[in-house]
Amino acid sequence: MENIIDTKLDKFKLRFGNEKDVPLILQFIKELADYEKLLHEVVATEEILMDSLFKQKSAEVVIGEYENKSVSFALFFHNFSTFLGRSGIYLEDLYVKPEMRGKGIGKLMLSFLGKLAIERGCGRLEWWCLDWNEPSIQFYKSMSAIPMDEWTVYRVCDEALVDLAKGYDS
Repeated sequence: MENIIDTKLDKFKLRFGNEKDVPLILQFIKELADYEKLLHEVVATEEILMDSLFKQKSAEVVIGEYENKSVSFALFFHNFSTFLGRSGIYLEDLYVKPEMRGKGIGKLMLSFLGKLAIERGCGRLEWWCLDWNEPSIQFYKSMSAIPMDEWTVYRVCDEALVDLAKGYDS
């Protein structure tokens, strides 16, 4: 199989996702959303993911396989820091199947993204975490990740996005 990246964890390999993985990627997205109690918000479809990930190339996916079974994924894209004057990697989703947690898979996936960020000349790796997700918060802090408590995330979507865009029309 092409595209296989060895890791230091026995029987665990990484690979970049491809078009054939779209159903798997959507499955992982839904499993993560269910864990986060947000499944009702998932509107992504295989067609949308195919277009966004592999035609527009808006993001990339890394899939983790343990004993040749897909058990985790990370979906990320590049952002840009004006302060650093360099790109960064923004991790949108990281998910490890519940039965595979505690084996070091999540840490290896984050380490891989850190290595990828350095190889690509990026200045940072960042992500969001739900305030109530204490297991993940502790996991991230154990790897020296620091919460950006002084920042608040703002979002405009759905009809509000349409209304905002209308403000540009002359």
